Amino acid sequence: MSEFSSTSTLFETRYSAGAEEFVLVEFDEEMSLETNLLVQRVVTDVESSGIDGVLDVCPANVSYLVRYDPDVISYTVLVNDLKKAEARSRAKGFASFDTRIVDIPVLFNDPWTHEVLMKFRDRVQDPDSTDLEYLSRVNGFADTEGFIDSLTSTPSLASMTGFVPGIVWSYQMVPKKRQLQGPKYLRPRTETPDRAFALGGAFPAIYPTPSVGGYPIFGRAAAPVYDPAQRLPDFRDRTELVQLGTICNYRPIARDEYDEIGRAVSNGTYRYLIKRIRFEPAELIADPDEYNRNLIEVLYK
Repeated sequence: MSEFSSTSTLFETRYSAGAEEFVLVEFDEEMSLETNLLVQRVVTDVESSGIDGVLDVCPANVSYLVRYDPDVISYTVLVNDLKKAEARSRAKGFASFDTRIVDIPVLFNDPWTHEVLMKFRDRVQDPDSTDLEYLSRVNGFADTEGFIDSLTSTPSLASMTGFVPGIVWSYQMVPKKRQLQGPKYLRPRTETPDRAFALGGAFPAIYPTPSVGGYPIFGRAAAPVYDPAQRLPDFRDRTELVQLGTICNYRPIARDEYDEIGRAVSNGTYRYLIKRIRFEPAELIADPDEYNRNLIEVLYK
C-alpha cells in the first residue's frame, strides 16, 4: 500500500442499478489518488469499447455512472462488460497518459470573495474568523501565508467535473497525510462570486459562475475557467479550461498582475500558460516531491 492509497482495504467494487437506465459503479468509500486514477482508466476503457446501448458515461471521484438503453442491452450483460473493463484497467496498473498542465493565477485573500463570505458568518464553524483564517488554523498553520504556500506549492489533478458547467474538483498530488482539508459551511451560502477559489474537503475548486455554494472561499482566479461564448483563444475548441485528468498549478499572484490579466481578458488576448505532458502516475507515487518539482519545471521553463 502506498501513501496515496485508500485506507478502505476491505471495500469491493459495488455495481448498483439506478432505476431502469443507469448503473452506478463504486470503487471505494474514501477518496484517494490511486482510486481516482482507476476511475479514469476504467471510464476511458468503457468509452473506447463501444458497448452497444451505452449512451453516456459520467466519472466522479471514486465512482462512475453509466446511462444505457435497456432496449438494447440488459443490466446483467452491461454489468458483465463493465466488470471486464475494470479487470483490464486494473491489469494495466498505473498506466501513463497524455494530458496538460495549466498555470492558473489566483489572487488570494481578495476583496470580492471577502465581501461575500462576511455576509454568511452565521453559517460557518467560526463566525469570528474569515474562511482563510479558519482553514489555516484547522490545518495547523500559524498564519494564512503558510497555508496558501502549502496549498499552492504542488499541483492538483482534476478528478471530477460537475455541479455546474465548467466546475472541476481537483485533488492535491501529495500523500494523504499531507492533504489539506476544507470543512464545508454548516449551511450553504446563497451567493458566491464567479471565479471564486475554494477548498472543500481535500478538493481545490474554482466556481466558474456566480452561484450558491458551501465550500470555504478565499481567493479569485484572475481569468475565466469557463467561457461559453468561446471568446478567449484557449477556449476555441472547448468551453471549459480544465478537463478530467488535467493537472492544475494554482499560482498566487499580487493585485497588479491580477489587474493586468483582467485587462487582457477584457480585450480578448489573454492566454493561459499550458504545456502538454506525459503523466506518469507510478513516478508520482514513488517520489511525489521530486515528480512535482519536475512538473513545475516543465511548466515554467
